[in-house]
Order: sequence, then C-alpha cells, then structure tokens
Amino acid sequence: MRSPRLILTALLSAACLCAEDSRLGPLKDLNGYFPFDPPKTAKDWPAQQEKIRRRILVSQGLWPMPTKSPLNAVVHGRMEFDDYVVEKVYFESAPGLYVTGNLYRPRQVKGKVPAVLFPHGHWKDARFLNQPEKYVREEIASGQERFVVGGQSRFQSMCVQLARMGCIAWHYDALSDSDSIQFSADVVHKFAKQRPEMNAVSGWGLYSPQAESNLQNIMGLQTLNSIRGVDFLMTLPEVDPDRIAITGASGGGTQTMLLAAVDDRVDLSFPVVMVSTAMQGGCSCENSTLLRVGQGNIDIAGAFAPKPQGMNTANDWTKEMATKGFPELQKLYATLGRRHDVMLHRGEHFPHNYNAVTRSAFYGFLNKHFKLGQETPVIERDYVPLPKEKLTVWDAEHPAPKAADPDFERGLLRWFKEDAEKQLRAAAATAEGREKVLRPAVEIVIGRTYAEAGKPTLSSPSAQWRDTHFHFKGVVTEPGRGEEVAIDWYQPVNPNGRAVVWVDDAGVAGLRKGNAPRPEVQKLIAAGVAVIGINLHLQGGEPVKETRVVPGPREVPAYTFGYNSALFAQRVHDVLSVVKMLKTDRSPDHPEVKSVDLMGTGQAGVVAAAARAVLGEAVGRTAVDTAGFRFSQLLNYRDPMFLPGGSKYLDVPGLLALCPQDRLWIAGESARPEFVAAQAVIFDGAPDARAAAAVEWLLK
Repeated sequence: MRSPRLILTALLSAACLCAEDSRLGPLKDLNGYFPFDPPKTAKDWPAQQEKIRRRILVSQGLWPMPTKSPLNAVVHGRMEFDDYVVEKVYFESAPGLYVTGNLYRPRQVKGKVPAVLFPHGHWKDARFLNQPEKYVREEIASGQERFVVGGQSRFQSMCVQLARMGCIAWHYDALSDSDSIQFSADVVHKFAKQRPEMNAVSGWGLYSPQAESNLQNIMGLQTLNSIRGVDFLMTLPEVDPDRIAITGASGGGTQTMLLAAVDDRVDLSFPVVMVSTAMQGGCSCENSTLLRVGQGNIDIAGAFAPKPQGMNTANDWTKEMATKGFPELQKLYATLGRRHDVMLHRGEHFPHNYNAVTRSAFYGFLNKHFKLGQETPVIERDYVPLPKEKLTVWDAEHPAPKAADPDFERGLLRWFKEDAEKQLRAAAATAEGREKVLRPAVEIVIGRTYAEAGKPTLSSPSAQWRDTHFHFKGVVTEPGRGEEVAIDWYQPVNPNGRAVVWVDDAGVAGLRKGNAPRPEVQKLIAAGVAVIGINLHLQGGEPVKETRVVPGPREVPAYTFGYNSALFAQRVHDVLSVVKMLKTDRSPDHPEVKSVDLMGTGQAGVVAAAARAVLGEAVGRTAVDTAGFRFSQLLNYRDPMFLPGGSKYLDVPGLLALCPQDRLWIAGESARPEFVAAQAVIFDGAPDARAAAAVEWLLK
C-alpha cells in the first residue's frame, strides 16, 4: 500500500493543467458540423448501427413501438389512364390519426411488383401542387424540368413515371399538408410559443415539457406514418415484399432517412437534398429531442448500410457532400464489401430541388437495383396532371375529420402515453424486459454508459492534512470530451480500499458542516472509507434556475435538446466520470480504490439513481434519497431537472428498477416504488435522519 505521506507529497506537487469545461461553450444547433466516423472493420459496424437505430427509435417515441392498431384502410375513387391507375387512400396509423395520399399503380400488373414510398418536403399542398406555366418554363430553361404540362407537378411526375416503370407508388401527405388536416401548419411546421393551455401534468399537447418528457413529437408521428405506410403496402397482394423503396426531398428526405434506418423491410433508399454534415433540418417537424446528440444525418443515412442508397447535392447545405460526408459513407460501404451500392448524384448547379434531372437519377438507381429492365437512362414522358378535386381523399361519402382539433391532439398523446406505459410496465416486471427494453432506452435518454465514459483522470492542485484524514480538492477531466468535474476527496489515514461517491444538491459543500466534514462523512472516514464529493456540472456557485437554450424566437425544446444533453444528463455524466476515474485511473498521485459505492441526497439523489441505472457492476451499494421527485411533475423544459424521456420510461421508479435490488437503499418515497423489489431497503424516517441511516446501511 502506498504511504499516506508519499500520497500527500505527490498531491501537493501536482499541477492542474485543465482547460475550461467544454460544456460551458456555445450550445450546438442544427447549423453545426456533424461529421461521421465510419467503423474500422466490418465487425465493428453492427454495434454502431444498432446504437444509431436505437437513438432514432427512442427519440421518435417508438421504443417500444406503439401497438399497431387496425389500419382501417379505405381505397376509393379509382381513375384509369392509358398505362397507369390513380386511387385515393386513407388509413389510421394510430387510433383516429389519418394518413392520406394517392396510390399510383401500373394499369397492367404482372406478378409481384416493387413499391415506392414517396413522402414530400416543405411544399405547401404538395400532393395537389400545380405550378403556373411561367415557373415551369423558367425551370425548363434552367434545365430542371422537361415538359410544360407535366412539369407543373414534380410530385405527380414522379408517381406517374414509377407506375409506368411497373412500380406501385404511395404518395402520402406530411402532417398539416394537403388532406392531412388534423394538425395545423402552425403546430407542425411553424411552432413558435409554448401554449399554456397545453402545458399540464395531464392533458398536455405537443412541444410541452410533458410531451418531450414522454418523447412525443411531430417528427415521431411522421416516422410512424411512414412505418404504417409500409404496413399498408404489405397488404396489397401485388406488392413484392423484397423490393420496397423510399425516396423524398427536403423534409421528405429526412423522413426517407429515418424510415430506411429503422424499418428492415425497406430495401432501397434515396434521400434527396438532405444528407449533409451541415444543416440538419430547420423545421420543427424535422427535429426531436435526443435525435442528434452525438450523431447527425450522415450517421442516420449510414444506418441503412449496406443496402442500396443514393443521394444528391444541390446549391444548398448539401453542396459539400462530395468532400464532407459522402467519402465516409463510401468508406463504410467499402468496409462492408458494398462500395458501389452507395451513390452521390452531383447537382450543385441547381437550387434545392427534386427536379427532373434528380428524379432521373433515382429512376436509374431503382432500375438497376430492382432489375426493372428499363432502357437507360430512364427519362420521363409527358402526362396531364390531375387537379386537387380529383386527388383529394375527402368527399361527401368520405368526410374529413375535424381540422386542427386540440382535444384530438391531447387525446392522441394520451393514447400513446397509455400504450407505452402498458408495454413498459410489462417489461419492467421481468429481468429480460428490463434488460432488453428498459435499460437500452435509458442509456439513450442519459446519453452515456460507464463503458462510454472515456478515460477520465484526476489532477489535484491542493491537499490538507487533518487529524483523521487527508482532504484534497481535485478536478476529474474527461480528455476526449473536454469535460471537468471538481471533487473533494476525504481520504482516511488507514483506508480499507472502499470509497463512497456522494452527490448532494449543494455539491461538495453538502459534505461539510462548517469547516469540517459533516458527522455522516466523519463516520465513513473513521471506518476507513474514502468519501468523494462532487460539484456536478454548474454546481458550486449560484443555483441554476433555468438552463440555457439555443438562441432563437421559437420555443421548440428539440432545437436545444435534439443536439445537446440536458443539464440533468450532464450531471449523470459527471458521476460516471468520477466512478470511472476511481475504478481505472492508477496514477500514483492519488489513493488506491478497490470498490466504489454511491450515495445521493435530495434531487441529486435522482441523479445518483440515473447514474446507477447505467453503471453496471462498476458500483456496489447505492443509497439514494429521491425527495419524492418525479419528472412527470415538471412544467418548464428549462428546469434543471428536465430530462427528455424522463417520464416515459416509468419515471424515477423505472430508474430504480434498473438498480441491483439487493444493493439498493431508498429514502424520500411515501411507499415502496412500483417495480422496486422486496430486497431493496426502504427507509421511511424523517428527512434529517436519512443521511445517517444511509451511512449505517452502507457500513453494514
């Protein structure tokens, strides 16, 4: 064992070379830089791919997948033309939530044929688009379109051509567009201000703290609509289940990437003017909390590898793809032995588009990989676009649902909450469910696991000798991320190798009474146990009343928490870093630690519980005082305790359920929390007795 005097000498001579905590810098936003780091070997890819997919599903509110209610699909209004047929379709992706669109089929279907999903981007009334001839002529002059008549609707042009190529095309509306009227454009695309009438602990609406705490968002609804669109296509007897493709531009490109990444039934993907290391999607419908924390659109597109995937560039945020992003995707596909199955169509001389030139590139890619036997290059033929009154799915016999109904919005979110909770309660009741459903989701919500905590080290600028112990102050640094955690370390003269990491609402000050350790800390020291107090991120000064958000006029939580971890999660990361340092840093400049226990008091007890849920076997015993806190009671998304997904996965009881129950002590609860087993100790004494009782239990 190293001599305490030698340890003290080393501590006094150490220099603190730490830089400022990177988390104090500007927040990341959708206009940041999002590079992709491809795997070094093919065997490394499945784990990386699974993590990307899991983050997508969790962020979209689709982990677990909502119960698939009956589609109740209605197909009507068949219109026949020389070589294709158009029909009107609507179905329910969730009870009462209608997906609307048109189905284009070949006039003569022989055997099984491919199907293509076609979500659109931010074109108003896109499915009904019929541009004035003036604009079409300008696009023809610039080389973007070919026909004066057919060029009036790039959307119908795509669908007609696909039907002529022998495919079924499902062209469906984005929420609030064309026939999709149950949410307003102001809610879906232009959300600006929080709605007080929609901010409540029950009966909440989209974008509210409770919606975000339950991971309910417009983006997730649209992803679900796409998934149910595949379900619908699979009900059509002529559809070949092994040839399903999706393509879309702009916001439709975002939907394309998401569906392709998470639905294994998709066989070919062609996201247009959206895959980029730059701007990630400016609309509220293209953002969700958690989605792009530590990843970006290149990662999302990459999750489809090694299946065939094409994309393009234009004179927009995609213009640098040839040198930033696409080479990394090529490297990924090459590593997987499929280098030629990823394609970039260059078009920087065109504006943001899905024009005839880009559509032709898609047709060629589809023709090649689905073996359609079309003469190449595939060029559209002219046709006569249909007007709105011919395409709309709603009529006297098929009446439209109520438009922009706030009661429908509340009821729909209530259904998703109840459905998820039913599934998660069943999962929490079994060891398998906790490990396969609950823990993987919580890992995404927290944003880091013990294994991902890097290699934190301790620098210590000062130390003091006391009668019974050494007291030194240090900084734990996570060099790979530039994160810092200030600690107070109370080291016994005769240590037994045990250490207790103690987190408190007051930070390191919570471990002291005056200038001396508080009695509970003194008791641990006397027993030979080291005590390490932490100043969690932004502790140690004035308490944080409201967290930072990305600057801008729109109160959309995803614009901040879709790119940055919440303060609560950052504080959990601090606990992981300190535990990892204690367990792995073998520097002679600090005492040796053989085992680590964890203790949390006040609301910091919930931070400790969340940390324990992702720490695995790195920690032995855990004592937490939750102070009765629940994420489901927060009504401000800037509250320091706000956590996207915090309510969804059974709230604080869900975190406690993931802790080893035979090594768990809990205070602050009015009764044994649901999902907490009988092996866990529940202390129901007075608040001022909890810390002493926790220490007694830790020393047993």
